[in-house]
Amino acid sequence: MLNIVYMGTPDFAVPALESIISAGHTVKAVFAQPDKPAGRGYKLCAPPVKVCAKKHGIPVYQPDRLRDSDAEAVIKRINPDIIVVAAYGQILPESILSLPRLGCVNIHASLLPKLRGAAPIQWAIYNGDKVTGITTMKMAKGLDTGDILEQLPTEIGESETADSLHDRLATLGSELILSTLDKMENGSIIPRPQGEDYTYAPLIKKSMGEIDFSRTAREIYNMIRAFTPWPSAFTMLNGRRIKVIEATVSDKITDLPAGTVCHAGNAISVACSGGSVIDFAVIQPEGSGKMTAEAFLRGHNLAAGTLLGR
Repeated sequence: MLNIVYMGTPDFAVPALESIISAGHTVKAVFAQPDKPAGRGYKLCAPPVKVCAKKHGIPVYQPDRLRDSDAEAVIKRINPDIIVVAAYGQILPESILSLPRLGCVNIHASLLPKLRGAAPIQWAIYNGDKVTGITTMKMAKGLDTGDILEQLPTEIGESETADSLHDRLATLGSELILSTLDKMENGSIIPRPQGEDYTYAPLIKKSMGEIDFSRTAREIYNMIRAFTPWPSAFTMLNGRRIKVIEATVSDKITDLPAGTVCHAGNAISVACSGGSVIDFAVIQPEGSGKMTAEAFLRGHNLAAGTLLGR
């Protein structure tokens, strides 16, 4: 069994921490991002990994920046066999990467070298990928550049959202890290370089959610799934924002300009690039809750020919 320092912050990192503890490894300390204000009252809320660590009586450290804190001294004092990282939210300085005798291992939510970076789950769906997975990686200087230790692929469902894929990958990560730790402990793992055919998954920004109807219906459908639950895909109708929660790609074609409502009945059908059509099934108008397109149309006159996006 290994002595471990664990670094992680959001929900994604909780299953792996629980799995490591259940397997009998000793987690000597947890590092998480600082508490942040949330909710209507903007009260400080602890990140999920901190909550999990406290439940198990594990000391928690929350420096604003690893490099400018006493984190290195703390880790030296603990003298862990390995540091495990999952969605921590900070790049580890080289001085920390070199401390554990077995190095630092990251749980990354893509099949590296594809989709290095902050948002691999969303971009896998956005790009229309059919397969993604989990990689355990020996951490090195640079953004997700280290040698691959193990990988576990999984198919992306046709209607799967970032929300559901996130949960599945978190579970897969909790399984794969145990295999990786066992093999690192007994010296049977063989790291392999990533190669040069890498791609990036940059941080998602709220502004990215605006629907561009000059793209095809399939591309917009993938975007809607990728940005569920955040930042949510949206368009404008008479100056008011409408989030699109669920949609389907229609088998119809149209010669109307992109962004034009083709039909409004059980769904709101909108023209996209190349004559393709997307059907909005569930939406959330600004200032309202989620509702079916049909329910929205019962209270709003949305005529065919209406141009969305303004």
